[in-house]
Amino acid sequence: MLVDTHTHVNFSAFKDDSDEVIKRCLDKDIWLINVGSQSSTSQRAVQIAERYEKGVYAAVGLHPIHLYEMDVDEDEDISFHSKAEAFDIDLYRKLASSDKVVAIGEMGIDYFHLPQGEDPVEVKRRQRETFLQGIELAQDLGKPIIVHTRPTKGTFDAYDDEINILRQAGYFHGVIHSFLGTFEQAQEFLQMGFYLSFNGIVTFKNAQTVQEVAQKVPLERMLLETDAPYLTPVPYRGKRNEPSYVEYVARKIAELKNISLEEVAEVTTNNARRLFGI
Repeated sequence: MLVDTHTHVNFSAFKDDSDEVIKRCLDKDIWLINVGSQSSTSQRAVQIAERYEKGVYAAVGLHPIHLYEMDVDEDEDISFHSKAEAFDIDLYRKLASSDKVVAIGEMGIDYFHLPQGEDPVEVKRRQRETFLQGIELAQDLGKPIIVHTRPTKGTFDAYDDEINILRQAGYFHGVIHSFLGTFEQAQEFLQMGFYLSFNGIVTFKNAQTVQEVAQKVPLERMLLETDAPYLTPVPYRGKRNEPSYVEYVARKIAELKNISLEEVAEVTTNNARRLFGI
């Protein structure tokens, strides 16, 4: 059994075949958590999860790129237009009342996608403020947080800022999703009590830093994810990612740590079930 702890079958990339994609997962004994990034995708994540008795769960939250209106282009030739939203705590609290909502997020810091024509200092201040609001809601509800981090290109700056924000908030129950920071930063998150999650990036040939960190992070503090439809792992690079491909992330972690796939599956699944209460 495996758990894809961060996927987006609730996104428009799956609007025509989401049920078939989920069936492929469940047939392989792969569970998944659909993660919301704004009000509409958070609502859709809950709606999808409530159609399944088990194996499909949801997280609800506001991603920092949705604080401003802008066009976003990702490396996978997926582009979209983001509408500006403020964090509606009453809406997210109501969504989180569903038994299928297991976390608040994704939320956090993104310095890679900054809106043009806006003061970067103000954008970062607003990201920080919104992140703290999301953390406060999670703490109030006793749910883990799913933390998004994307630094300025060629740097690790957002991770350092995020460490300071999380220390200020004093809430250390959750996961740093799609971890791409340094091992020193990884150690700081681990010391605070967070899990670190790895996805298809760890299978990329040019991802030596991520692979080195994945080798060193204790398996007992690691989660697996796809971030589908993005970041498709080898051997499916160039195609739309989907949660069943989390198997290839698990295989790469097993290779890097020189342990069996079965051990990776057992430990990371137990980690996910423990953190998210599934």
